[in-house]
Amino acid sequence: MSLPIIHAMRLASTILLCALSSSGQVSVLTYHNDLARTGQNLNETSLTPSTVRSGQFGQLFSDAVDGEVYAQPLYVLGVTIPGKGVYNVVFVATEHDSVYAFDADGSATEPLWHVNFTNTALGVTTVPAESLVCNVITPEVGITGTPVIDPASGTLYVVAMTLEQFGQTYAQRLHALDLATGAERPGSPVDIEASVPGTGDGNTRVTFKPGLYKQRAGLLLLNGVVYTAWTSHCDSGNYHGWLIGYDAQTLQRASVYTSTPNWYAGSFWQSGAAPAADENGNIYIVSANGTFDAERGGSDLGESIIKLSTTKTLSVADYFTPFNADTLSLQDMDFGSSGALLLPDSAGTPAHPHLLVSGSKAGGIYVLDRDNLGHFQPGGDTQIVQFLASAVGPVFGTPVYFNNTVYFAAKNDAVKAFSISNGRISAQPVSQSVGSFPYLGSPPSISANGSINGILWTIDTSVQLRAYDANNLADELYHGNIGSYVKFSTPTIANGKVFVGTMNSLMVFGLRTEHRHRLVPVLDRIRK
Repeated sequence: MSLPIIHAMRLASTILLCALSSSGQVSVLTYHNDLARTGQNLNETSLTPSTVRSGQFGQLFSDAVDGEVYAQPLYVLGVTIPGKGVYNVVFVATEHDSVYAFDADGSATEPLWHVNFTNTALGVTTVPAESLVCNVITPEVGITGTPVIDPASGTLYVVAMTLEQFGQTYAQRLHALDLATGAERPGSPVDIEASVPGTGDGNTRVTFKPGLYKQRAGLLLLNGVVYTAWTSHCDSGNYHGWLIGYDAQTLQRASVYTSTPNWYAGSFWQSGAAPAADENGNIYIVSANGTFDAERGGSDLGESIIKLSTTKTLSVADYFTPFNADTLSLQDMDFGSSGALLLPDSAGTPAHPHLLVSGSKAGGIYVLDRDNLGHFQPGGDTQIVQFLASAVGPVFGTPVYFNNTVYFAAKNDAVKAFSISNGRISAQPVSQSVGSFPYLGSPPSISANGSINGILWTIDTSVQLRAYDANNLADELYHGNIGSYVKFSTPTIANGKVFVGTMNSLMVFGLRTEHRHRLVPVLDRIRK
């Protein structure tokens, strides 16, 4: 069987298992559930507005981990663990460079397996935040971006950062782990290495330097290639935005793109959101503050939504850059604080059937035509489908979609729902929560049974898991303590349970009438 056919089969399997198994249950294999990054699980039958508000919903158990959990937990149905049996498994990655496989149903009190990528005897450790001159993630940097799972081969892909040779060198590696055992696949791990033509490093080529970057955005698995996106530590050093793809079977580097080859910055972080992809294999990724000269025929695309073709290699197929990109960069008002949400065709119009929604630190909502993103237009963004200025607070993370509605949980703002009609988003929210979300807001998730029983789930800095009726955000169904808070943390909802990563644990919530209650104490502390 040819590689293109194998890759197509893998993509189809990933989409299918993210959506629906034969029993109506789901696996969650990637950030925000699908390649469009809608954040929705439409096959949830147990968690409804009535059951969640009934008083029977709450914490079922927790599992201790060895570091902070920035990555979204992932979930796979029916994994055969050698010598232990068949389990529904939730996978958790930590900043201590660990990956855990836990029994998602709570019957096993120990991890089904656990791997760690450090070795202190050989001088391999996680990276202390102080060595990076950046305290965005503290006290250590290890695994930050959400992994991705290939169900066809039973492989979990994850990137880990380490400090090696007893503090002398930095390394970034892509690992391919067996879902059943945590063992490295043949050829794994592989060092992240890349260079492209450009003058941005003061010579004729721009080179990826492991110590300058962290792998913040979630991984993307598309047509047999694992894509890793890269951002700087704060704004330190002469950095660039990188998207680097690796063949999922061989782990050989397949493609490379950098957003600012001839100057600097323009990193890809998206508050942890993974790049999105459409049915034609195009990738959509949003760059942060950086240089922009594409309107003059250059190659730098800071502060831009970039559409990349994956035919043969990564290449720019289209882009959109706000008219005030220079001002946004100077004021550190990153366009790239929000990822791209791809709406279903049903939300568009004959003139604009393929829509994309994104936000920014400035609080605007951008609605774009994926077939014609609009490039750059001085003086205003009237060339795009729609722009709503200051409709929400600063957006950190990707909005979510459900039932012709887009939801934002922005900084210092209420959770807001905007309806979609005739391919346009309502100028005002159709509902919003009573309370607001301080600090950086929170990327939400959606559970529903088809088009009914929609629930919006999110986490706030008061260390609360919150659930709202998706049809009326003023109706809060539940809030419960999660012990500690990690910024941009995204809850995963699968088969009657809600999985939340914290500073030292995986918290699991569900209906107490249906599942055994296994509580594991966790340290109740909040990042200062």
